[in-house]
Amino acid sequence: MSQRILVTGGAGYIGSHTCLALLQAGFSVVVVDNLSNSNREALRRVEQLSSRTISFYQADIRDKSALQAIFATEQPDAVIHFAGAKAVGESVAKPLFYYDNNVNASGVLLAVMQQFNVGTIVFSSSATVYGDPVSVPIREDFTLQPTNPYGRSKLMVEQMLADLVVAAPQFSAVILRYFNPVGAHESGRIGEDPNGIPNNLMPFISQVAVGRRPELAVFGNDYPTTDGTGVRDYIHVCDLADGHVKALQQFFNSGGCHIFNLGTGSGVSVLQMLNAFAAASAKPIPYRIAPRRPGDIAACYADATLANQQLHWRATRDLEAMVHDSWRWQQQNPQGYTGTDQQADLL
Repeated sequence: MSQRILVTGGAGYIGSHTCLALLQAGFSVVVVDNLSNSNREALRRVEQLSSRTISFYQADIRDKSALQAIFATEQPDAVIHFAGAKAVGESVAKPLFYYDNNVNASGVLLAVMQQFNVGTIVFSSSATVYGDPVSVPIREDFTLQPTNPYGRSKLMVEQMLADLVVAAPQFSAVILRYFNPVGAHESGRIGEDPNGIPNNLMPFISQVAVGRRPELAVFGNDYPTTDGTGVRDYIHVCDLADGHVKALQQFFNSGGCHIFNLGTGSGVSVLQMLNAFAAASAKPIPYRIAPRRPGDIAACYADATLANQQLHWRATRDLEAMVHDSWRWQQQNPQGYTGTDQQADLL
């Protein structure tokens, strides 16, 4: 019997790629997703790519009775927890929603895990917990000082997990703080399909290249960086998915709270990303310089040494792979999962 992994938010961007990596590693997968910012079609394609089936439940993890029924039916061995809202700007405008949807929901999930004696969780955290770091690269022991409700909601869940492990030392919590996920599966069948206007750089560039948007706004070109634009640690989503599988394998029922950065360890500027995408797509990417956004920082990239040492994981896909895979996905799915997708269905 393969281990059965319950994945919250498994129909989302990172969740769907991780579901595929889990299935390919021999795990069985149960997905719980309310589809508020994801698409059921992503999981159908994961099933096609893996030739495996996924047990899917459309439910909100804040609904304790629904979650209890799923745990009773599926009897999962461990949980990977992606479900949550993730837009910084929205979190400033709707802080109570973020605390309910991210923090309260996680509390419900952990209570149900305890009720059913499920003792391992891998939690999707974020580099936003570091806020504006005093230096780069960022290590796991840096001061945690998130600057917005989204980042604070992630930190609150981290603290809940740390407290739970003190109360129940046999409980195993792995916290993965990741940097800037980009790219798509090399098949072009699954990728990032944000609702509305993208909050992240790569899908915005992709949508400009494919003609869905007229131009990219580059927020600030006067930062103390190589070309004046912001520098971030972009990590291929498939490398990120592999990190979740490694974390599960390494710390399944091991006890304790374990924290890792998942990043490449090097930064790429906005203009470097734009130029790389333009080269990969052979499309001009019109852009304009806009004022800096409040709260944005000049540079942010990871020290991922700990993940290499303890998880035996490192990012292997480079910037060229990130942009080529993103462009393949966008070309095959110009309207994302919701558009007519005859070309991709023929592949």
